[in-house]
Amino acid sequence: MTAVVLLQELKKFIEDATKDIILPVRPVKNKTYPGIDSGAVDTAGGEIITERAPEVHLMRLPDKDAETNRIPYIVLQFLSETDDQQPGEEEDSECKIRIVVATYSEDGGIGAVDLLNVLTRIQTALLKAGEVGKQFLLRRPLEFVVYPDDTSPYYLGEMLTKWEMPTIKREVHIHHVEE
Repeated sequence: MTAVVLLQELKKFIEDATKDIILPVRPVKNKTYPGIDSGAVDTAGGEIITERAPEVHLMRLPDKDAETNRIPYIVLQFLSETDDQQPGEEEDSECKIRIVVATYSEDGGIGAVDLLNVLTRIQTALLKAGEVGKQFLLRRPLEFVVYPDDTSPYYLGEMLTKWEMPTIKREVHIHHVEE
């Protein structure tokens, strides 16, 4: 199993865990995103703020405008993968995935709490399940942080996850010949 499969399974898992968290969407003038309920402009020219569950993206957002125009969102980013075997121990494969969460609110208290709510929901779901896709096991510690920067009306945080991956077995055996 590859890191790509882990990302895809984790996306499905997080979408399911956060589907009922309905958050404010930043109003966006003169910009539409196909298939996305983003902010809209009414016929009188005033902005209408809609709400929806966070979108989940793999690796990156679709474009630079999405950093603010598609909030709320969750981005799953592959960081690294390590395959190791110490003498006398079994093979080990670990993958690190960063989960970035962004929320929006004109009210600073609400935006920060919304962010914490999403991160806590993901944390709770992951710790309860302990795995995703039946082949990727969560390793502890599970860490997350809410960025302390004043980025209002946007609120950002991230979670660092480590996953035990199925190991890849060598198919070719190298035989050492003694002289």
